[in-house]
Amino acid sequence: MSTPDLATAQALCAAALAAAGERNLLVSAAVVDAGGNLVAFARMDGAEIAGTVLAPDKAYTAVANSAPTHELARAAAPGGPLFGLHAAAHGRYVIFGGGIPLCGPDGRIAGAVGVSGAPDPADDVACAERAVQAWQASGARQDGAGQAG
Repeated sequence: MSTPDLATAQALCAAALAAAGERNLLVSAAVVDAGGNLVAFARMDGAEIAGTVLAPDKAYTAVANSAPTHELARAAAPGGPLFGLHAAAHGRYVIFGGGIPLCGPDGRIAGAVGVSGAPDPADDVACAERAVQAWQASGARQDGAGQAG
C-alpha cells in the first residue's frame, strides 16, 4: 500500500494552505498515514489555535473511519447509525467537514488530510479537496474505494 511520505505530505499541506489563501482564509492542515500517525502539519500565520488539534484529528477521523468527516456528520446525527461517534476514541473523532481519506494506487486507504480554521466547514472541505487533487497529481489514486458515500 502506498502511503504519503514526508515530502508528499508537506506538498499536500501546502496545497491546502494555498487554497485557503485564495479564499482569504487562515487554516491549519495535517496529513496522516494509514495508521493515523501524523506525517506533516502546517499552520498559516494567524490561524485559529484550535486548528492545531482539529486538523490532525479530522485527518485521523477520516482514516480511522474510511470516510470523509462531512459524511460522518450525517451518520452521527441524533437518530443516525453512528450517533455518539464524536465521543469515541477519547474524543478525538471530529464529525464536521475538513477530513478526507487518501486512496493509494491499490485503492486502499493510504492516509488522510485534515483542514481546520475556516468559519464554515465547507471551506475546510474545499481546501482539503485541493490537497486530494495534489495527491492525485502525485500519481496516487483517489477513486473513493473504502469511502462512505
